[in-house]
Amino acid sequence: MSASRLLQALVQALVQVLAAAAVLALTSPAGATTDIQLWHAMSGELGRQLEKLATDFNASQSDYRIVPSYKGNYTETVTAAIFAFRSRGQPAIVQVNEVATATMTAAKGAIYPVYSLMRDLNEPFAPDVYLPAVSGYYTDAAGNLLSFPFNASTPILYYNKTMFRDAGLDPEKPPRTWPELGAAAKRLRERGAVCGFTTSWPSWIHVENFSAFHNLPLATRTNGFAGLDAELTINNAALVHHIAQLAEWQKDKVFDYSGRGQSAEPRFQNGECGIFIGSSATRADIKANSKFEIGYGMMPYWPDVRDAPQNSIIGGATLWVLRDRPRDEYKGVARFFAYLSQPGVQAAWHQNTGYLPITRAAFELTRAQGFYERNPGSSISFEEITLHQPTQNSKGIRLGSFVLIRGVIEDELEQAFAGKKDAQAALDSAVERGNKLLRQFERASPDR
Repeated sequence: MSASRLLQALVQALVQVLAAAAVLALTSPAGATTDIQLWHAMSGELGRQLEKLATDFNASQSDYRIVPSYKGNYTETVTAAIFAFRSRGQPAIVQVNEVATATMTAAKGAIYPVYSLMRDLNEPFAPDVYLPAVSGYYTDAAGNLLSFPFNASTPILYYNKTMFRDAGLDPEKPPRTWPELGAAAKRLRERGAVCGFTTSWPSWIHVENFSAFHNLPLATRTNGFAGLDAELTINNAALVHHIAQLAEWQKDKVFDYSGRGQSAEPRFQNGECGIFIGSSATRADIKANSKFEIGYGMMPYWPDVRDAPQNSIIGGATLWVLRDRPRDEYKGVARFFAYLSQPGVQAAWHQNTGYLPITRAAFELTRAQGFYERNPGSSISFEEITLHQPTQNSKGIRLGSFVLIRGVIEDELEQAFAGKKDAQAALDSAVERGNKLLRQFERASPDR
C-alpha cells in the first residue's frame, strides 16, 4: 500500500474511532503553563525558523508554550498524528501539505475547524485580512477557513542573466509569454546552453498552476470544492497544446525535462539551463548556490488564451487543529494563530523563509522596510498570486487522493515528453486514470 493510500485509510479509521468515543475535557492545573504540541515536517533552516516562531510566541506571554516536534515528511507527520489518537497522544496542531486538504476535510470528526476554534475561544479573527489566493485553498464551500495557512509558495520564473547577456538577450527583460520563453530558450541553445529551460514539480507547474493562470478548470464541481463527484478536465485544448509544445521543444532541448520534485533545480544552479521555473520558496537556496546574477519573472502564459494571466495558486502546507484535546490547549492554539497573523510576525516569516505572507498587511510592511528593494525579485510571488481576484478556476484544488492523481499526471506527462504518446492521448489517459482514483475516494468518504 502506498503512503498516500495508507494515509487515506488511516484518516477513515480515525473518523470511526472518534465517532465511537466521547471527547474527554481535560484541564490543566491552575496557574500552570499549558504545553501545546505542534507536529511538523520542516527540517533544516525552515525547521529552525519554525522553532524561532515558537520561541518568540512563548516569550510573548506566560500562559502557553508551543512545543514543535519534527516528525518527518508531510505524509509521515500526519500519519504519526493519526496513530497517536489510539493512545490519546495526538498533538493539538499538525502541519499537512496542501494536496491532502480534501482528505483532512473528509475526516470531520478528527478536525477542529479554525473558524470554529477562533469563534469558540473568543479570539479576534478577521478572515478577510488573509490573501484570498492563499486562504481560499483551505476554506469550505461557504468560505469558512478550515485550517490555518502557514507556509505557502507559488511557481515563479528564474533566469541566468549572464547567459542572457552572452546570448544577446536583454538581461533585464524576463520572458512574459510562452512564445517569448521558447524564443529565448532556443537562442540560449544556439549559444551553447545544455538546455534552454527546465522545470521542477511538473504537474504542480504545468497542469495545476497552468490551469489557474489561464483561468481554466482543472476539474468539474469548482475543482472539487463543490462536491466529491468531481471529474478531471485537464485534457482540454489549451493544456493539450501546451504539453504538445513542451514535447516538441524537448526534441532539441529547448525544453529539457529533468524529473519530478525538485530534481531540476541543480541544473539551473550549475549553469546547464538558462531558464528555470520552480517554487518561490527555493529562491534563497538558488541565490546561495548559484555563481551568476539571477533574474526573476512571473510564470509565462499563452497570450491567445482568454483571461490569461489570471493568478497562480499555492503549494506548501497548513496547520490543522485536531479534536480531543483539553480546552486550555485550544485557548493557546487560538492565541498562537492570532500571534502568527500579526503583520510583523508574518513579515519576518516571509523574509526569512521565502514563503508568501498570508496577509496584505505583512506584504506592505515588508515593502516599507525596504526588503523588496534590497532583494530584487522577492515580491514577484506575491504579485503573481494577487494578480487578480481568484475565480472558481484559480481558487485552488479540493480533490481526494490528489497525491496519487498528481503521480498519474506526471506518469503521462513523461510519456508525452519521451515521445511515446501524443499530448492528447497522454492527457486523456491521465483523466481516465485520475477519475478512477476520484471515484474510489468518493466511495470511501464518510460524506458519501
